[in-house]
Amino acid sequence: MRRDVTARLQLTVSEPALMALQIAVAGGATSERLTLTLDDTVLDPPRELDAGHGGRTHVLDCAPGELVVEYVAQVEGRREVLVPPLAPEMDRLLALRPSRYCPSDRLLATATREFGTVEGAEARIAAVTAWVRERLAYVGGSSKPTDDAVDTLLLGEGVCRDYAHLVVALLRALDVPARLVAVYAPGLFPMDFHAVVEAWTGSRWVVVDATGLAPRASMLRIHTGRDAADTAFLTTHHGAVTLTSMQVMAVVDELPKEDPAAVLELG
Repeated sequence: MRRDVTARLQLTVSEPALMALQIAVAGGATSERLTLTLDDTVLDPPRELDAGHGGRTHVLDCAPGELVVEYVAQVEGRREVLVPPLAPEMDRLLALRPSRYCPSDRLLATATREFGTVEGAEARIAAVTAWVRERLAYVGGSSKPTDDAVDTLLLGEGVCRDYAHLVVALLRALDVPARLVAVYAPGLFPMDFHAVVEAWTGSRWVVVDATGLAPRASMLRIHTGRDAADTAFLTTHHGAVTLTSMQVMAVVDELPKEDPAAVLELG
């Protein structure tokens, strides 16, 4: 399997800004290039920080101007499952805690009512994923950046991150460790960065996607975290930055067929 991905961001920086980019393939790629251009001047490479699970955060102190970020990567073959950044037990404990966009403590009653009789982690993962898929309608632009899993449940619609947040929150309420993963997703339409869920079965982390919009077998991990607060492709920590355009592309030499019942790991 060969996967090629690209991302191009155009931004207007109106005040000096500290930015964190999270668009590089986790663990590195067979070949890759990250280029930043400010007002047609190529900048020095940004600082690269280890973000855990193979994820890499690129940090940039940027002066005002028109900034273009271009990332190109190619990955040959499937990836080894990336080693967690902490002791495995601690990693699972973090994936059980409520977080900003996944307030699992507020969904305990809902999770117990809907899935309390479902036994076993794998069965609960499958049941929650199917329930969220049926419960929500995928509607672009329907949610706000500040919406959490409770907002999504009440609204009944959302985009990929909203689906993922609701799955994560319900699984955590059922004592199943779950976390959000930003991925490149060949076959996704319309093409964009995509958000899916990794859940702990008791022996391994498996990937689930309640949207069903792309085959999981060809997805490439970018970043892993508690929710979208950790996995955003761009975060401005100070200054003023406006995203004016974005293009994302992910292709695979042979697009696999998605089997919703298959138990898969990200690779």
